[in-house]
Amino acid sequence: MAAVSTSWALHLLPLLLLIATGKATTVNITNRCSFTVWPAAVPIGGGIQLDPGKSWILQVPNDGTGSSQRIWPRTSCFFDSKGNGSCQTGDCDGLLSCKGNGQPPTTLAEYTIGSFNSADFFDISLVNGFNVLMGFLPVPTKGASGCSKGPRCAANITSQCPSQLQAPGGCNNACTVFKQDKYCCTNASNCEPTTYSLVFVRMCPDAYSYSMDSSSSTFTCPTGTNYQVVFCPPIDLTSSPPNPPAPIVTTKSKRSPSNGIIILMIGSGVGFIFLVAFIIFIVRRQITRRHQKMEEEVEDFGNLQGTPMRFTFQQLEVATEKFRDKLGEGGFGSVFKGQLGDETIAVKRLDRAGQGKREFLAEVQTIGSIHHINLVRLIGFCAEKSHRLLVYEYMPKGSLDNWIYYRHDNSAPPLEWRMRCKIIANIAKGLSYLHEECMKRIAHLDVKPQNILLDENFNAKLSDFGLCKLIDRDTSQVVTRMRGTPGYLAPEWLTSQITEKADVYSFGVVVMEIISGRKNLDTSRSEESLHLISKLEEKVKSNHLEDLIDKNSNDMQEHEHEVIEMIKLAMWCLQIDCKRRPQMS
Repeated sequence: MAAVSTSWALHLLPLLLLIATGKATTVNITNRCSFTVWPAAVPIGGGIQLDPGKSWILQVPNDGTGSSQRIWPRTSCFFDSKGNGSCQTGDCDGLLSCKGNGQPPTTLAEYTIGSFNSADFFDISLVNGFNVLMGFLPVPTKGASGCSKGPRCAANITSQCPSQLQAPGGCNNACTVFKQDKYCCTNASNCEPTTYSLVFVRMCPDAYSYSMDSSSSTFTCPTGTNYQVVFCPPIDLTSSPPNPPAPIVTTKSKRSPSNGIIILMIGSGVGFIFLVAFIIFIVRRQITRRHQKMEEEVEDFGNLQGTPMRFTFQQLEVATEKFRDKLGEGGFGSVFKGQLGDETIAVKRLDRAGQGKREFLAEVQTIGSIHHINLVRLIGFCAEKSHRLLVYEYMPKGSLDNWIYYRHDNSAPPLEWRMRCKIIANIAKGLSYLHEECMKRIAHLDVKPQNILLDENFNAKLSDFGLCKLIDRDTSQVVTRMRGTPGYLAPEWLTSQITEKADVYSFGVVVMEIISGRKNLDTSRSEESLHLISKLEEKVKSNHLEDLIDKNSNDMQEHEHEVIEMIKLAMWCLQIDCKRRPQMS
């Protein structure tokens, strides 16, 4: 039913043979997202601001025409007192309550009530694109039977959206962008999923992903069924009640005891029953609390806007061959190499005693909603019971620290000056995107060579966003507890008045490490050479900056003039007064 619009309506032709019943169907629209949604309903002509956790109940009349109807979520809307305004997605020409179709990209809940054979037909359609996770759940009335399971689109397509299809608030369908027959499928003989459609097909197999999609994407229920449309549905839409306690069995005595014994036995029995009841009450309360806590955690992770693909622990255990090939180990856990289909992945398995729920949420929500060539791509995550895992693209050259520090056990040849320049520029571009191009400023707060990964061509990408902090554009600073790694912390951490300029200082430290081929804090050196930045201050005073250039690389020595200019740039970033440091751009 993905094609309520004229060009996509061919698979709905059978639904136009209708039987009038004259009854109304209840559609309960619930917002389980962590953000406000403005759903629209046509042709009824409805619209409302639906805050997180709120529901909107529609009474949809069955007028006997069997006309197709649709509901979709609109995001990031602004409306005046007359209901006129605009949204990122599906703005209905600026109307809150509208009777016409909105603008793509939108995830659509489509349905036809009371069509031929007294059946309702319904689906979730991605023909207009994707913007919000959605579930379409039938709620059969008493005595009704014969319902399909109901479709769900619980994977966030935006996180995997091809760059050509990316749009504010979601991911466009290829037909909307390219307007060519092979993408729009107006010709039945030429209607197959394209490369772009496969992203939608793979991530939301229940949904119509392109026009003339297979009929298995249509779901049916007998007329008279009510429905629930859920924005950002949880992982499991149903839950089973706990098992009832076993009944207490008592036996009668064969002898007739005296009154005193009878009273004693009754008193003991009543006390025992109260004791058992109290124990059952305590146990059930603990089970309920544990169940509620697990549900709350599922909602925390399931309702994130811009959340990437979710994996089960078993899937990642298989992909990593039971976490056999360890790539590295950090403060929050270990990273393992894995394989998902044709794609090599890196799976970070977090230590529950290290990175907590707050940091895990920060990493999933932040890096899952941003996309840049110099940021490591987050493919998905796992939040199952006590397991916390993150799935990244695999970076074959590993982290930058393996390439810039001179060690006797490091067989890697010293990087040439041009390669070091390229890496420095890549880091700057990634930080510039976080600080200046995102809707909210993002301070990484843990910039260091171990968190800078290299692909096969030595392109550098920032990773490990567990300590990142969002900063409103109209806020000059954010007060936060100390975090990060010694040796890379800006001086202002002592005052706890932190802005994104703390990243600029850390960037300056990393630039000096790349140029000198040594760590900022190197305990293997003499006391006067222990701190690289202190050594820099000393060389500035004596006008011998060339002494800081990596002596293990002849190529670096040959480009002495350019290297010294880069040292001066690092000095600009390392100023004590954060306001005097430059922007990353």
